Amino acid sequence: MSPRPARRPIVPDLLAPGLRLVFCGTAPSTASAAARAYYAKPGNRFWKTLHEVGLTPRRFAPAEYPALLALGIGLTDLNKVQSGNDDELDPRAFDCAGFAAKMQRAGPALIAFTSKTAGARYLGHAVAYGEQPERLGGARLFVLPSTSGQAVRYFDLGPWRALAQAAGSARR
Repeated sequence: MSPRPARRPIVPDLLAPGLRLVFCGTAPSTASAAARAYYAKPGNRFWKTLHEVGLTPRRFAPAEYPALLALGIGLTDLNKVQSGNDDELDPRAFDCAGFAAKMQRAGPALIAFTSKTAGARYLGHAVAYGEQPERLGGARLFVLPSTSGQAVRYFDLGPWRALAQAAGSARR
């Protein structure tokens, strides 16, 4: 299956100034593109994990993603114009400079990449899970295990819990 090209963002950014946390993925899955909602593929643990680590008061459905703003949480992707698996995406469609500019404008306290692929793509080098030494503006950067059903064997709740603890102290 090849990535789906688009001229406009497939799923719009969920950003506002002064958020405590922004999650950044690589690109929407084909299921997320069809639903026009983040992390909508059946089997993805994103929404379950947010609730399980205490970042949300209940488990949200993907279509409810705009409600995260009220909790100080935003969502975006490095590739806003294609959908599919990471290995199907055109590397030229990743807009790391545009992402950095958006984060400078929004000024979140924390930015969490929802996979090693997203973190490595932005930072330009291999990454480990957890907090990174780099900063983006004043934001602390984290790399988390992917919640994708395809990455279930690598999933570890530990880095997600560490992020939730940092987010608890980063409330604005």
